[in-house]
Amino acid sequence: MINLKTSSSEEIAKIIPYLKVFSWLNEKIYRWTGGRLMGKLAGRDVMLVTMTGAKSGKKRVIPLMHVPYKEGVIIVASQGGAPKNPVWFNNLVAHPDVEVQFKSKKMKLHARRASTEEKAAVWPVCCEHYPDYDIYQNRTGRDIPVFIAEPV
Repeated sequence: MINLKTSSSEEIAKIIPYLKVFSWLNEKIYRWTGGRLMGKLAGRDVMLVTMTGAKSGKKRVIPLMHVPYKEGVIIVASQGGAPKNPVWFNNLVAHPDVEVQFKSKKMKLHARRASTEEKAAVWPVCCEHYPDYDIYQNRTGRDIPVFIAEPV
């Protein structure tokens, strides 16, 4: 069994294909129950982010850790500290308008990548809501991208 806290970035990369199935199941159960089931991971809140595929133009739903920030949220492209950005990173860059569902509340937001200075300022907020982000950042050689999603 892979331990997300102690595994290397290469080990984390091996489980990425299985996350697609888990994400699909997570979305269906989350929506069906308004986040009462599949609404937490490691005791922390999860949100659903609906975005548009960079190449396909199709809607994609990704369950991610919920990091509230001002009137919107912070979206962290950690992928558990894997060596590469998650595939959805490109979706968000190409199509920054998203819908975020937290429990039964839905918000239309516009995401923009945080500058280096902004990331430094909001990173403690991210880690307050999900402390493993620090582990993930230390595990990988890439600078984990952070997006600030604000109301449209």
